[in-house]
Amino acid sequence: MSTTRHGAVEDLQEARPSAAIGLTRAGVTHSAKAIRIRHDGDERLFHAEIACFSDLRPEQKGVHMSRFEETVNEAIDEVVLGEALRIEVLAEHIAQRVVERQRARRSEITIRASYPVEKLTPVTGIATQEMYGLIGVAAAGPSWSRRLVGVTAQGMNACPCAQGLLRGQAADDLRADGFSDEEIDRIVRLVPIATHNQRARGTLYLGTPSGEGIDADALLEIVLDGMSSEIYELMKRPDEQFVVDRAHRRPRFVEDSVREMIAGTLERLPSLPDDAFVLAHQANFETIHTHDVEAERHGLVGEIRAELSGTAGRARHLSMTEWLDGAA
Repeated sequence: MSTTRHGAVEDLQEARPSAAIGLTRAGVTHSAKAIRIRHDGDERLFHAEIACFSDLRPEQKGVHMSRFEETVNEAIDEVVLGEALRIEVLAEHIAQRVVERQRARRSEITIRASYPVEKLTPVTGIATQEMYGLIGVAAAGPSWSRRLVGVTAQGMNACPCAQGLLRGQAADDLRADGFSDEEIDRIVRLVPIATHNQRARGTLYLGTPSGEGIDADALLEIVLDGMSSEIYELMKRPDEQFVVDRAHRRPRFVEDSVREMIAGTLERLPSLPDDAFVLAHQANFETIHTHDVEAERHGLVGEIRAELSGTAGRARHLSMTEWLDGAA
């Protein structure tokens, strides 16, 4: 005898919760998808992970999780069948749909894709495939939306602190061996001084209120230049020599990399409006400590321009969430 029962199924998500408290956000993460987006003038297929969130009313028990997946799939199908979009535009497209399907006041979408770039090593010119991250973030409400684009890349930093200690030690040893101060200055200027290295990851986000397209490859160059040196998956010994030498001639703290990324953004993109938003984050993975180190700066481009000109900045920097929501 069949035990299947037919009848109306209660929509538990629409039921009242035991505690009528609204939630800032609820949703799904690590939803793996294949998406086609436009990058570097071409339309490419990318593997991506998508995170979808919306707020939740106090009287509603839960969000409709299946609707997130349905919304993402519908948006991706439209893109695959139609015109490919930039990653941040696709994120905004999904965010707008989530607000409608979840009857939410706010949604936030993050798409993270990995994409390969073929590069040539700096000395031998060997072709090597490097993987970089492309990020689209968007927030939306019933009558508004904002988006930004981000990139992330690995590199290396050489520690200035340890290098300073070893430079001092080298100078003392050379002086004790009879070298003059002039000779010592010349030697330490010409010979790379040892220090410990840190593999590092830099991340840079940029958004404009108008939603004007940002060249992700330009952001990637800024990120890589903010570190002591680029790194490569495949290198011959002359390439290794070049990378290590370059890194030790450009020692940088984690804080230096963040400042270099921010300053590089303003220098290379001088037409950015003052109300554009920028976020730079750097993580260095230590080799002589058991901890890692991170630094970050976020805020309006106008605020940073004022700081660079010597004007005191805001006591609190505008966050990404605040900018996405249109806060001044």
